Amino acid sequence: MAGPDLGVECVDSNDIITVLASEGIEFLLSGEGKVPLSSTEGKMICLFFSANWCRPCRTFTPQLVQIYNSLIKTGRMIEIIFISFDRDETGFGEHFKSMPWLAVPFNVDLHRRLSDHYHVDHIPSFIPVGLDGKSIEEDAIGLIEDYGASAFPFTSQRREELKAMDNAKRQGGKLEELLANEGRNHVISSSGREILVSELVGKTIGLYFAAHWCPPCRAFTAQLIEAYNKLVATRNQCFEIIFVSTDRDHQEFDLSLSNMPWLAIPYEDKARQDLCRIFDIKGIPALVLLGSDGKTISTNGRAIISSYGALAFPFTESRTTEIEAALKEEGDALPRQVKDLKHEHILKLDMAKAYVCDSCKKLGRFWAFSCDVCDYDLHPTCVEEKQETYLEDPVMGLV
Repeated sequence: MAGPDLGVECVDSNDIITVLASEGIEFLLSGEGKVPLSSTEGKMICLFFSANWCRPCRTFTPQLVQIYNSLIKTGRMIEIIFISFDRDETGFGEHFKSMPWLAVPFNVDLHRRLSDHYHVDHIPSFIPVGLDGKSIEEDAIGLIEDYGASAFPFTSQRREELKAMDNAKRQGGKLEELLANEGRNHVISSSGREILVSELVGKTIGLYFAAHWCPPCRAFTAQLIEAYNKLVATRNQCFEIIFVSTDRDHQEFDLSLSNMPWLAIPYEDKARQDLCRIFDIKGIPALVLLGSDGKTISTNGRAIISSYGALAFPFTESRTTEIEAALKEEGDALPRQVKDLKHEHILKLDMAKAYVCDSCKKLGRFWAFSCDVCDYDLHPTCVEEKQETYLEDPVMGLV
């Protein structure tokens, strides 16, 4: 989470208690009053640099409160010390009242020196201090946003462990590890029915990242529904889509899912955020395709569906190659341009992702004969019928 840049230089750090004492700090503050510096002994200390005027700080703080309470509840020896960047004591008090941890008493000059000492150049900033009170880890805001309480103890080693776990889930081919967790072994349908993840093993899976508020998502959802319905009808249920919502609230999630014929990760489940991180989703709509072995086939399923629809199943590179070869062969056998009796302009051979034929009024895909002058398209089969009739006319001829 990017916050305001404070432009501070990096310097060496020392024992946090010694640093605080050397600055003349005799006590810390809690929600109930003053506490001695010694109350932090034996605990892992994390310094939280934040301010009430900073919107990213106010957004991050509730998440940190939830994580802190969870860690305390499970017996983790951790203490957070709030170091304020507020402009006055009123702002400091307003911000601190939402925090269950400790704080350095408000002093603008002191807080500036502490931020200097711990090389803080933006807020919010969360600096873990080792159990020895000396070793400083890098800012853990991003780590916490990605992994929550699982990020504890917020060290570089833990960061690498978590990344390795993500990679194992992405490449490991174990669908249940990817889609389920300790508290949930199912996905849901739009009607609320629970389907065990174990029942999906062996199927080709599409993980669909989208949101109701996103117009491109709504447009692509229509294409995906068309392909999905064809595959469900013709492939003996060997394909399934799991909706991974990026909606802003549960109401939007319900609206999204109500228009979808497939399954979904429950909105309240953290697996939604985990899957976005694991597959490095930077924009929506996005479609990740997993093979029947559970391993990733493609992270660009959107392009595959947009280009080939259900024809692309099972979405492998070899299948794409087959389609391209067949389309080329089909295109090579068609004339470059034709003249249709019912249209005044020359129609040129073109490749289109989707169109409606102006003769039979049915949806078309791939090859079409299109007019450069006006919006007129024909299926090649429809043109052939017109072309044959036209070739029998010795007066007009065929261009």
